[in-house]
Amino acid sequence: MKTKKETVRIAGKLKEIISIFDHKGNIIHKVVSPVMIEFYPRDLMQIVIGSTILAVPVAFTQETWDLASSLPLLNINIFLAASILFISAFVYYNFYRNKLSGNVDHFVKRTISTYVLSFLVVTALLVLIERAPWLTDSVLAYKRSVLVAFPASMSAAIADMIK
Repeated sequence: MKTKKETVRIAGKLKEIISIFDHKGNIIHKVVSPVMIEFYPRDLMQIVIGSTILAVPVAFTQETWDLASSLPLLNINIFLAASILFISAFVYYNFYRNKLSGNVDHFVKRTISTYVLSFLVVTALLVLIERAPWLTDSVLAYKRSVLVAFPASMSAAIADMIK
């Protein structure tokens, strides 16, 4: 048996068609699956909803607020870096493995957008419940936002994968 892979655009979306041939060259089976390397507005909405899923329970806990206030800024920045690293790894292995060449811009856009949108969702939530005092204690607000954005961004990355 022999297989042939090709990427085509169907109805404006990239699809991968895998054709399986028998030893005579006749098509036995065709599989069409989406190629999720491009970043669409729909993906933004999935990221927002996904980040909200874990932001809500984590943002409403006294333990998280206290932990953010007690951790040094270095530790908080390590959480930020770890978030971006985990998102990058997840996005790479689920969207761009074997397809990164020529799509680095989409990879960077998806990774950064996932974290930034998650951070903004968390920040908005913490502002609404008056636990992110950006005007009076911006360092504390930043620390709380980064700490809650850690699980929220992971949830956002997973939600973005659902198609």
